[in-house]
Amino acid sequence: MSKSAKSRKQIAEKDVISAEEQHRHGRIVFYLLLVLIACLAAGGDFLDQRQRDVIHPSFALTKTRRLSHYLSSLRDSRGDTDLYIFQGRKPGGTLLIIGGTHPNEPASNVTAALLVENLRVEQGQVIVIPRANESGFSATEPQEAFPQHFALLNRLGKEREFRVGSRYANILDGWPDPVVYRHYPSGQLLSGPETRNLNRAYPGRRNGTLTERVAFAITEIVRREKVDLVIDLHEAAPEYPVINAIVAHDRAMDIAAMAAVELQTRGFDFRLEPSPVNFHGLSHREIGDKTGARAILMESAGALQGRLRGPTNEDLVIKSVDQCYHKASQLGKLAVDFPAEGIPLEVRVGRHLTGIKVICDILGRFEPEKSIVYNQIPDYDELNSHGVGFYLK
Repeated sequence: MSKSAKSRKQIAEKDVISAEEQHRHGRIVFYLLLVLIACLAAGGDFLDQRQRDVIHPSFALTKTRRLSHYLSSLRDSRGDTDLYIFQGRKPGGTLLIIGGTHPNEPASNVTAALLVENLRVEQGQVIVIPRANESGFSATEPQEAFPQHFALLNRLGKEREFRVGSRYANILDGWPDPVVYRHYPSGQLLSGPETRNLNRAYPGRRNGTLTERVAFAITEIVRREKVDLVIDLHEAAPEYPVINAIVAHDRAMDIAAMAAVELQTRGFDFRLEPSPVNFHGLSHREIGDKTGARAILMESAGALQGRLRGPTNEDLVIKSVDQCYHKASQLGKLAVDFPAEGIPLEVRVGRHLTGIKVICDILGRFEPEKSIVYNQIPDYDELNSHGVGFYLK
């Protein structure tokens, strides 16, 4: 082969290699762009999860504070959250309502939000924390397929969106979990992730983890505001034995027992459960032990938290219709009745609102100087007739 022919062949081979390299580089750039687009989409979704739900307080609101008012180290952290204080004209007792301890229990924070947006206190003082575990609202439960949001239509036909969060505080706000969680100050041992469970952290610790500091600040509210009655709102799986219950500390057992009886006479299936003495970290146990307040926890039943649930979506949050649970109920395998029409949000929120009202009424009968009287809150029938969204601004 002549030199010129050989040179032309080498040039042609180089051109082929160059074209292949360009093609390969093009593919790499294309895939990198796809990764970048996916990262941007995921990043936007991630940031969206960290946006707080908007609450529009009632005109009767006296003042708003942040949890950091009671523990300054929470300021500018994901643990800081709003509390709303309503004071009546007449002196009386002080009630603290804790919503959003477990953000994957929607009836809890929706009940608290509905109270904040409608409440008018005539006697005493009511303090409401709608999103106690603020960090937990910024993530959903891993591997549970929970929807990130659900929406309710208000009376003007506008959507009010609420987050569905995680039972635990966001792991990004407390990474890494210990292998074993040691409760302070009891020394009780639980699994590592429980270190981010607000209802295993009471009475809290001033210089502890984010969750311990949130629990400490809430306990400080009870002390500084001289709270007489604490009600912590929850939801639980239909198969959970402590369900549709009023769980009461020893010193709250008197009013809780009377409230359970009165609620049952009104047709509500409310059980009475004593706060376990040897299970530490629970709001009703630790706040009851460490402060002068009567401490109560209320559980309603929802399919979202259960193991037997079918499709996990926004409908399950709002309507809570689930044929698996209905069948299990017919077979007598659940702790509560689960009808074919489900246990919708109106029922769960209505139970919480009715329970709070009855407990406050009975406290006033026992100790008139601690009466807590309020109005403008829908009763159970009104709520089920109009829907929860009707009472949201």
